Amino acid sequence: MSRFKRYERYKDSGVEWIGEIPEEWDVLKLKWIFKLVYRYPTYYGIQYSDNGVIEVRGEMLKGNGLIDVESCEPRFISEEISNNYPMTKLKKDDIVMSVRGTMGKIGLVTDNIENANITANLLRLSPNKNKVYSKWLVWLMESSRFNEELDNYSDQTTIKTIRVPNLLSINIPLPKYDEQNAIANFLYQKTAEIDGLIADKEKLIELLQEKRQAIITEAVTKGLNPNVRLKDSGIEWIGKIPEEWEVSSLRWYISIKSGDYISQENIDEEGPIPVIGGNGLMAYTNKANCNFKTIAIGRVGALCGNVHFIDYPSWITDNALYITNLRSKLCIKYLFYVLKALNLNQYANKTAQPLISSSLVKSQVIPIPPIIEQTDIVNYLDIKTAEIDDIISEIKLQIQKLKEYRQSLIYEAVTGKIYVRDYAID
Repeated sequence: MSRFKRYERYKDSGVEWIGEIPEEWDVLKLKWIFKLVYRYPTYYGIQYSDNGVIEVRGEMLKGNGLIDVESCEPRFISEEISNNYPMTKLKKDDIVMSVRGTMGKIGLVTDNIENANITANLLRLSPNKNKVYSKWLVWLMESSRFNEELDNYSDQTTIKTIRVPNLLSINIPLPKYDEQNAIANFLYQKTAEIDGLIADKEKLIELLQEKRQAIITEAVTKGLNPNVRLKDSGIEWIGKIPEEWEVSSLRWYISIKSGDYISQENIDEEGPIPVIGGNGLMAYTNKANCNFKTIAIGRVGALCGNVHFIDYPSWITDNALYITNLRSKLCIKYLFYVLKALNLNQYANKTAQPLISSSLVKSQVIPIPPIIEQTDIVNYLDIKTAEIDDIISEIKLQIQKLKEYRQSLIYEAVTGKIYVRDYAID
């Protein structure tokens, strides 16, 4: 933040999370900021309509003050029901806040959702427009330090909840109105720039992951010799393969079983034995149920079909399948890369709970090169994928630093640690 100027004089705010503020700023409790605070209506069990007044829900609060009503399946209540709850009808520049579960998520009401109503676990907050600029208040309430303070005032139960009196007792810094406007404009501009950089880096990660997948698929289906003579494999996803290669069903080469249940009391954040679930490492324990090299395959859930190469003692849970026996004609690390290329998730039973079965895995037909060629392919892919993974890790670190800078910038601006008038665009 050193490139930004500071205010000339500061004073102690008397509030720990705020720290020093510019001398001309005030500190007020939120109860003096809002002219109206309404809890969600109590229309549980109502009949929804095919059209009418849209219901704003917590999952529509997307950050940066955005309320995206098109981000999930809309629900409507009738005009009659909505009129029975006029105090939770939204007006432009109101702030919607989640007070339970996704506690602290907020959104700013704009023209397109004015007169919508809110669902359970939300508040309608109407700022006093003579004191506060709603767009500035959104930035303040989305800052990480404000949310830490919110957490301090919440009920520390299984599902975090903030009660209205506790919310309204939180102190916030308050600059003059025109200063609020300048800060809000500055943050919209600067966070948009940061978000653009993050989006570019996330797109680059996607492209690298696609390249990684393409390299794996090419190697396990065509080998490493670009001049080798090819033949048709007869399998669509494999295409042509080198002439000496075979194709065969995995049922003739592997034994596979489901992992074992492990109770919550037997797992911890640390320990000697990794616990492997359907999505990989999930915790640690003190006892292994697998002491040999294997491949764990996610069995249930949206990400089922994920594959993980395991070459250490582990406990594989019942959310995963794993290879228990492998014929000598097949190298296990080569099979790992083949299963990566296969993308087993596309074959999952897409019911309410997507599922990969052991019989589905064993039914897959794969290319099988000579064992020495499998080893060469594994060595090649270990190097190539490691190179790409290192680049991806570095980009993820850059993204994390950008997100941390973004949060720091918001906090510094809304609490007056930096002077932004010279940088804000009106």
